[in-house]
Amino acid sequence: MKTWLTAALATASMAAALGAHAQAADPLKAAVAADHRSVGNVARDVYRHPYETLSFFGIKPTDTVVELAPGGGWYTEILAPYLREQGQLYAADGGSARFKAKMESLGVYGKVRITAFDPAKGLLDIAPPGSADAVLTFRNVHNWMGQDKAQDVFNAAFKALKAGGVLGVEEHRLPASRTQDPKAPSGYVQEAAVIRFAEAAGFKLAGRSEVNANPKDTADHDNGVWALPPTYANKEKDRAKYQTIGESDRMTLKFVKP
Repeated sequence: MKTWLTAALATASMAAALGAHAQAADPLKAAVAADHRSVGNVARDVYRHPYETLSFFGIKPTDTVVELAPGGGWYTEILAPYLREQGQLYAADGGSARFKAKMESLGVYGKVRITAFDPAKGLLDIAPPGSADAVLTFRNVHNWMGQDKAQDVFNAAFKALKAGGVLGVEEHRLPASRTQDPKAPSGYVQEAAVIRFAEAAGFKLAGRSEVNANPKDTADHDNGVWALPPTYANKEKDRAKYQTIGESDRMTLKFVKP
């Protein structure tokens, strides 16, 4: 019994050591696994695939990155430590006191630069012109469409990026067979609409990834994308159905500034 237990403990210890070594060798894995991340955010990794998504966008620890509309800081929790030592993170935020407090709460966020970003008010200087290696946005395009400001935001991203810089877009996906409302009230957007905004700003489409795809999502729910987890806008109505679906089907698009 003792021999079996000793062997099991040795195996677990070796696995932990190998895991730690893998994280040390891959700073992005280390950032995703960092213990400062909130438990609720970590639980959503299964739907958001942060490691795969940021790898697809080609984000390096030496990059200058702009995160547009970081919200509660879900991706900021990963990007801040990843870029802290060698890169730079700009959080283009709308003046949220909650986000500011989060950035002041831990030393890991000490190098994050918050810039004023409010498309409805014309605040679009997200970073110095031509300074960024990447501009990233996660599930925000529908909001800007609702304000008739989406094109302005894509233009601002183009202005902030260096030549060869990347615009990474993740957004709730409306099937091509469905009609796109210009205001996107359901929260879903066609890939073609996002590509039009990007190309009108001067970007070239460089790649698509299905890492955030969810074929169970039909994109036709009462109360739109917010019927799905984690929001559950319909409360207990059809909650089990929405739990089975999971989070939304999402496009993941990579654009490049020529």
